[in-house]
Amino acid sequence: MMTPHLTSDLLKVPHGFFGSNGGVSTGTYKSLNAGFGSDDDKNLIAENRKRIRETLGADYIVSLKQIHSDIVIIAENEPVSDMEADGLVTTVPGLAISALSADCGPVLLADVKAGVIGACHAGWRGALTGIVESTVATMCELGATPENTAAVLGPCIGPANYEVGEEFKAEFCDIDEDYARFFQTPEGKKAHFDLPAFILSRLDVMGVRAEWTGQCTYAEKDDYFSYRRNTHAQISGYGRNLSAIVLPSSMDSENAGR
Repeated sequence: MMTPHLTSDLLKVPHGFFGSNGGVSTGTYKSLNAGFGSDDDKNLIAENRKRIRETLGADYIVSLKQIHSDIVIIAENEPVSDMEADGLVTTVPGLAISALSADCGPVLLADVKAGVIGACHAGWRGALTGIVESTVATMCELGATPENTAAVLGPCIGPANYEVGEEFKAEFCDIDEDYARFFQTPEGKKAHFDLPAFILSRLDVMGVRAEWTGQCTYAEKDDYFSYRRNTHAQISGYGRNLSAIVLPSSMDSENAGR
């Protein structure tokens, strides 16, 4: 049984941006919570991840203990779950690498010609400190090239729902005044940050073709988990969406990822 997910024509290998539907968790974590860092029943999380793995046709799903960093790990097997980093890169067929999110930006990348894939968790801090650039650079260490790499940003919080304070804005503009273009201030309101546009700009700087799938995790409450939405609703705990990509055992088919 296929678990509901989004795909992009840019990525020519199996991948998926999975939301909150198609799993077995209940309550706050209903239903496809994939994050072992949550307080959900670990057996239910394992079943949810199994469904995702089977949908992708992967042997394993590798995840990280995400810490909003620019640290990238090269995955060569099924590692232990306590690795602290925010990016994964691999050349191993059958090994799905993933990014967990609940408003932050999950980015999946592939250089099909080189047989190199990447995945990273790009929250505002990680994006600002270079997780996107580090992921692309690590892929290039394994033979990828920016011009042959495609990247897709999955569902994350959109600018209409990402209200921030002036200190937040200043942290960006103190690094580069041009970053002010990623902030808009509606009349009578605080500044709003365009996380998707900022992440896509980082990929553009690296010379990588990229797109956003367009879904806002905060707004689409029936389809995605959202940390900020739960916080505003004074709900304790939140589920995690999982985005993953995997190299198939054979790269012969042009439609390998369709």
